[in-house]
Amino acid sequence: MSGKHKKRPDPYPAGKARQGEIVLRRPWQRAVFVAGLAGGVIAALVAWVFGIW
Repeated sequence: MSGKHKKRPDPYPAGKARQGEIVLRRPWQRAVFVAGLAGGVIAALVAWVFGIW
């Protein structure tokens, strides 16, 4: 072993690590996004009502 350590990479900049925004430019994209969110909530409610979850 040479005793040399690998240099640790620089930490990722906070400006690049922040979450991006959701860009929904077309009405159908918004509709699909909202339907997906609503579908998840409805599926959870149905599972809860029928005792699956």
